[in-house]
Amino acid sequence: MTVDIRSMALNARSAGRDLGLAPSETRNAALLEIADRLGKIDDSLMEANRGDIAEAHEAGLSPALLDRSTLNPARIQAMIDGCRAVAALPDPLGQVFDGKTLGNGLKVAKKRVPLGVMGVIFESRPNVTVEISALGIKTGNSVILRGGREVLRTNQVLVQLIREACTAAGLPDDAVQLIGSTDRALVPEMLGMDDLIDLVIPRGGTGLQNLVKQHARMPVVYGGIGVCHLYVDATADLERSLPLINNAKTQAPSVCNALDTVLVHHSRVGDFVPGMVADLNAAGVRVLCDEASLAALGDDAVENELVAAATEDDYGQEFLGLTLSVKAVDSLDEAVSHIAMYGTAHSDGILTNDYANAMRFLDEVDSSAVYVNASTRFTDGGQFGLGAEVAISTQRMHARGPLGLQELTTYKWIIQGDYTVRA
Repeated sequence: MTVDIRSMALNARSAGRDLGLAPSETRNAALLEIADRLGKIDDSLMEANRGDIAEAHEAGLSPALLDRSTLNPARIQAMIDGCRAVAALPDPLGQVFDGKTLGNGLKVAKKRVPLGVMGVIFESRPNVTVEISALGIKTGNSVILRGGREVLRTNQVLVQLIREACTAAGLPDDAVQLIGSTDRALVPEMLGMDDLIDLVIPRGGTGLQNLVKQHARMPVVYGGIGVCHLYVDATADLERSLPLINNAKTQAPSVCNALDTVLVHHSRVGDFVPGMVADLNAAGVRVLCDEASLAALGDDAVENELVAAATEDDYGQEFLGLTLSVKAVDSLDEAVSHIAMYGTAHSDGILTNDYANAMRFLDEVDSSAVYVNASTRFTDGGQFGLGAEVAISTQRMHARGPLGLQELTTYKWIIQGDYTVRA
């Protein structure tokens, strides 16, 4: 299949101008139309997804990516709910803020406007196709999507539905476009179009992010790689910590905010680790233990196939499945240092009943989302009240954590005078 990326970008630029000027009611109508059409779609979507999954399985795709790529009624309903939630949120476009009147009478303020054309490259997770499209439409940003080979058929059905919904609502269908080819050479070509594409967001593993770092000429928001930690402090409520850790690991083990490493204060290893390991093993989780944790397990660990000794390489791993590492630490300082060394600035937390330790952890851990006594699984646009997110940024500029509506806008200065001249 021949794809003219430059023509797509030119069309996206043109569509984006109309989209950004469209009334809020029209953009919201498009989101509700997408939701309605998803709710009424025939078996074509599931048939496309079954074809994708069968081919991906034959190609040896990892269990984590297979899980992320699979659609089911619950995930389709989540996409429907997400579109409606985004439609119900306040429109960020046109908001005027930081206004003031200068001494010479000029009225100066900032006004929120779209970022422009967004190129989003992602692997698996067809729900991302709908989330990104919905957020782009709401914020007046046209979108060029490049999904993975493993969900190409699924994405083609979804994007066609989205484009038809845009047309029905009176918006240009080129506000959302899909690169319908798996030719890898198209990605570097796209990344060189800084004259037409304003922002690129890669959602995927290290290989994808390194490719983008090598070729991108426009601003990039990196995210998606999450090596997430929970530190069990000496004062933690151990009984309440067990279900929290289980939730953080098992509720959705193949996603970026799932727990990867539990750090345990050395004074609590003996009375906490055996129960935690038993609880996680019962859920099918393989636990990789350091020497102190293995010693706490004693003979129970010898014949247990779901327990193994951790190696240095097991810390800093994003497992994306039912595997978790454990390490004993001597202090809060050591826990913070471990997270700084092995984490990815995604989601990290402390379980503690000590207020001072909680505040220190919040101050000293430099991650996009830092938790006290809560599961890392909450790092999500919907859970944070954003409706959805286009990505979870782990960098400092221009935004961190889930990127919702406000993060997908920029601003321009607006200045009003009375035929004012500069002295």
